[in-house]
Amino acid sequence: MKLKTTMLQAALVTVLAWTMTACNNNSTSQNTAEETADSSTSVAASYPEEELGWKLGAQAYTFRLFSFEEALQKIKEAGLQHVEMYPGQDLTKGSSDKTGHQLSAEGRKKAKELLSENGITLNAYGVVDGKDEAEWRLIFEFAKEMGISVIVCEPKAEHLDILSKLCDEHNIKVAIHNHPDPSTYWDPTTVLRAIEGRSDKMGAAADVGHWERSGLNPVESLKKLEGKVYHMHFKDLNVANDKSAHDVHWGTGVIGMPQIIEELKRQNFKGMISAEYEHNWENNAGDVKTSVANFRKAL
Repeated sequence: MKLKTTMLQAALVTVLAWTMTACNNNSTSQNTAEETADSSTSVAASYPEEELGWKLGAQAYTFRLFSFEEALQKIKEAGLQHVEMYPGQDLTKGSSDKTGHQLSAEGRKKAKELLSENGITLNAYGVVDGKDEAEWRLIFEFAKEMGISVIVCEPKAEHLDILSKLCDEHNIKVAIHNHPDPSTYWDPTTVLRAIEGRSDKMGAAADVGHWERSGLNPVESLKKLEGKVYHMHFKDLNVANDKSAHDVHWGTGVIGMPQIIEELKRQNFKGMISAEYEHNWENNAGDVKTSVANFRKAL
C-alpha cells in the first residue's frame, strides 16, 4: 500500500511539473510573439514610408565636402537606410580612390563593407553620363556588381537606344534626371520624348526642386510623367522660379510638399526618394534630419 501511495505521489509530481513547464513555454512563446510584434510596430513607426514602397535615403552629393564613408555615417544619423552614390567622391577620408564606375576592385569591396557596417543599401547611382557605348557598359556592369537598381543620368540623344538595350540586358532601370532650364531634360515633355518607344525600364528621376527653379509646378510635372517616375531627388526651396533659390527644411518652402506626397500616393509610386540638400554644405546633416522628420510626419 505504501508503495502504491509513493508511486501515485511521484506521478502527481510529474504531471504538475509538466503542467508548469507547458505554461512557462506558452508564456515564453506569447512573450516572444509580443516582442516581435512590438519590434515590427517600432520599425513601421520609424520608417513609415516603407509601407508605401518608398525608399527614403540621401544622394551622397549632399555631403560632397566629405568622404563616402563620412557621408554614410551622416545618412545613418539622419535616420535613413538608403543612399544614391555619385561619381567622384573620395571613398574614405584622404583616399585617392573615388566612388563611381571607375572604382577599383579593392575600392568596390571597401564600399560594400562601409555600406554593410552602416546598415545602408546602395539603390541608385548618378547623375552620370557615358562618352560611348563602351563606357555605358562599364556603368551598367558596375551597377550590377554593386546591387544598384537605378542609374540616374542625363544622356545624349544619340545614346538613348544604347541605354534601352542595356536596360533590358542587365534588368536595370535608367531614370533621366532634370537639371534646371536650359538643360536638355528640364521639362518633363522632353523626358517623355526621350523614352518613347524604348525599354519600359527607362523613366524619369524627378527633381522637384529643379522644376521649381525652372518655373514648373512640381505636382503638374509629376502628373505628366505618371507611371514613369522611377526615382526622385527631393528638396524644398526658399523662393520659386529663381535659379539662385536655396534649400530649406522640407515642408517650410515653396514646393508644396504635402501636395507632392499626395500625388505620389495617387500614382502608387514605388522607388527611392533621395534627399539632396544643397545648402549649408559644411554642416547640413541636421538639416537633412529635420527634413526627413518633417516628411515622415506629413505621411
